[in-house]
Formats: sequence, structure tokens, C-alpha cells
Amino acid sequence: MEKLALLARLEAKAGKEQQVADFIKSALPLAEAEPGTIRWYALQISPSTFGIFDTFADEAGRDAHLGGEIAKALMAHADELLATPPVIEKVALLAVK
Repeated sequence: MEKLALLARLEAKAGKEQQVADFIKSALPLAEAEPGTIRWYALQISPSTFGIFDTFADEAGRDAHLGGEIAKALMAHADELLATPPVIEKVALLAVK
């Protein structure tokens, strides 16, 4: 059962919006390989604002994701692609359908 989540907001640099979208979409196979990540969503909030929302059953799954390949790749490309550092929030899920 999903109890925990992460909500990440990414603000693309001007002219890098498509590269950010492509980067996020390319992370799907990495998320699929994480047994502790139950659901993983890539979002476009506005033309330059993107998000990732993922859910977990427990803290171990969430911690594994935070230390996993997606996070490493994101931080490796952040200076090139993002206008500001990513904002990553740990959240609790109150209800899930």
C-alpha cells in the first residue's frame, strides 16, 4: 500500500524546456527498475515547469529512490538544464484510489 511520496518541481532554463522534458521521459525505465517505487509520474506544469511525483510503501523504498540512478542523473544535469535547484518534497499520502 502506498503511504509515502516525493514531489519534485523542476524549472527549466530558457530554451532548455524540451531537453528537460526529454530527460524526464527518458528516466521511465530507471523508475521501472526500482522495486520500491510503486508509481512514477512525469509532469509538465507550465511551459517551463516540470514535476515528478512518485509513491512508495515505506521509507526504505523512498530512500532507495532518492539515492538511485534518477536522482544521480538529475543532479549531474541540473546546472546545464535547470534555472534553479530542484525542489524535492517528502510527502505523506492521506488517501489513494
